[in-house]
Amino acid sequence: MTIAPRLFRVALAAIGLAAASPASPVAAQPAPAAASHDGRHDFDFELGDWKCHLSRRLHPLTGSNTWVEYDGTSVLRPLWKGAANIGELELDGPAGHIEGMSLRIYNPQTHQWSVSYASSAQGALGLPMFGGFKNGRGEFYAQDTLNDRMIFVRFIFSGITAHSFQLEQAFSDDGGKTWEANWIAKFTR
Repeated sequence: MTIAPRLFRVALAAIGLAAASPASPVAAQPAPAAASHDGRHDFDFELGDWKCHLSRRLHPLTGSNTWVEYDGTSVLRPLWKGAANIGELELDGPAGHIEGMSLRIYNPQTHQWSVSYASSAQGALGLPMFGGFKNGRGEFYAQDTLNDRMIFVRFIFSGITAHSFQLEQAFSDDGGKTWEANWIAKFTR
């Protein structure tokens, strides 16, 4: 699915996530000091090998509360001296086998990361999510479709320590007013 850039900015602005567009008067103002943060090493905490426990909602945004559990491993490798990385995820559970890959690329001009995911079952790289880290928490957002409906998608990295962290994916079908978690992955060394 391709999203028109203006529509995407309008949608993200509605949930308070959009940066000023180049045509807006706000863009002419100096960027705040925090925007100069070089975030190319924001994912360094995740480099290496991890054990992963995943809870996945089987039927998101349907009212269902049926979850399945998976266990497996994750490996994150750096690329481009920290400005990119690639992660591999392999999990098994009662609902089957999951093989996933994430590609994260840092944009030094916007000071944001793009995060794309692919599964071996689908064989294609998905649309990127955009965001970054602040105060030890990473937030990434995108617009996508689920069952032919437009939705927002959110990743949150939290509880980050040298030996553990959590990644939660949530969907919103009401423009970001409410979010329903559907993928909660807990990583430990």
